[in-house]
Amino acid sequence: MKPDVEKAASRPCSTADLIDRLKRIVGANNVLDDASGMEGFLREPRDLFKGKAVCVARPGSTREVAAVLALCSETATPVTPQGGNTGLVGGQIPAAGGEAIVLWLGRMQALREIDPASNTMTVEAGMTLARAQAEADRAGRLFPLSLASQGSCTIGGNLAANAGGTGVLAYGAARDLVNGLEVVLADGRILSDLSKLKKDNTGYDLKHLFIGSEGTLGIITAAVLKLFPKPRAIETAFIGLASPAKALALLGLARDFVGNEVTAFELVPRIGLEFVLKHAAGARNPLSAPHAWHVLLELSSQSEEGLAGRLLALLESAAESGVIEDAVVAASLDQRQAFWTLRELLSEVQRFEGGSIKHDVSVPIADVPVFLEEIERAVSAAMPGARMVAFGHLGDGNIHCNVSQPIGADRGAFLARWDEINAIVHAIVAAHRGSISAEHGIGQLKRDLLPQVKDKVAMELMRAIKHTIDPKGILNPGKVL
Repeated sequence: MKPDVEKAASRPCSTADLIDRLKRIVGANNVLDDASGMEGFLREPRDLFKGKAVCVARPGSTREVAAVLALCSETATPVTPQGGNTGLVGGQIPAAGGEAIVLWLGRMQALREIDPASNTMTVEAGMTLARAQAEADRAGRLFPLSLASQGSCTIGGNLAANAGGTGVLAYGAARDLVNGLEVVLADGRILSDLSKLKKDNTGYDLKHLFIGSEGTLGIITAAVLKLFPKPRAIETAFIGLASPAKALALLGLARDFVGNEVTAFELVPRIGLEFVLKHAAGARNPLSAPHAWHVLLELSSQSEEGLAGRLLALLESAAESGVIEDAVVAASLDQRQAFWTLRELLSEVQRFEGGSIKHDVSVPIADVPVFLEEIERAVSAAMPGARMVAFGHLGDGNIHCNVSQPIGADRGAFLARWDEINAIVHAIVAAHRGSISAEHGIGQLKRDLLPQVKDKVAMELMRAIKHTIDPKGILNPGKVL
């Protein structure tokens, strides 16, 4: 498809002319160029990154996105795409130079189609994850991507970052939940591949170039999402145990007992739970006594009968073999949600304990217990009193190894050692052949680290792909590469 704006070689124009032309494309009310109007688009949730921009353009359709990009290509204007602005690595924030426009896709929220027979749903990029889940539910289906930020994050952002979340163990990451994409390229051309097909071997599967590319190769404007049957039974348990090694043993038992019915397996340390209980109003420990570690285990089944019995048998076997110390099974939807709230608040409450140096890493599942021991020793040796708050998705090896400052320490002095602590953690990740970014992406935060850990040939190929698809380098510059 051709965009509505005439293609031309790069011709820089004045800021006033650029803004005027953008207003003609998306409407005057949908271009923000005053400081107060733009402020919320130029800083991310943790205030680690703050940027500047010429303006914020808010297109309402794919054709408008195409016209905006054709204009930006013509004028060599950088473009920073943004959805819910929930990213944690600065990928959605423009550089401090102020030359870019922010392209906000939040107006593009349409449900274009839902097809229960094909188990697919076609949605626009600005739809929130929570609404996508609700639309699937109304059709009697499940869209299983689940994140703590689902009320704000958008499908376009989820796909651009290849979001993970708590359902990866059973359903895969965002990349695994897509059949087709609609993407606007840097020059304004529209790649229209909104396929519902499960099988299509007609050449390269181009959607995987754009999923996880953080807006550096193209702007995702719509997607065909995979849906699943809604579980007829869900059972959730909050479990106390002595160590990550015991948690790993429990995961093995769970797989032996119920196989693919294990849909979530979250590791929660005692210190993390204590932070939640201390700072979250109404939070309470489901267990009667403290434990060094906890697991939030969830099973789902298409059969209405028998799941509770299988969970009980699993827990009894785990207790008899000394794998777990205590457990409580949710007796209601409210109790199940209370269990999940304890897990979902783990990141948020750390700010009340001062500075936090955060890591989003993954290692082979079997390595997690040893990995956590090594991290604890190394960080404690480098910074006595530092509090390790390691939690996350044990079922897929993704652990958030966050480090909270020592009690009473100066927050600024602690955060000044971010790179030092990063180097310690990432060296141990590398020794286990893991990843420095399991689900949050690279963005600005880890851009300079990427060449140190990525295969040299892989980096060369990534740069070649970027240059081929975005030769003028206008798409989200300064991110990933």
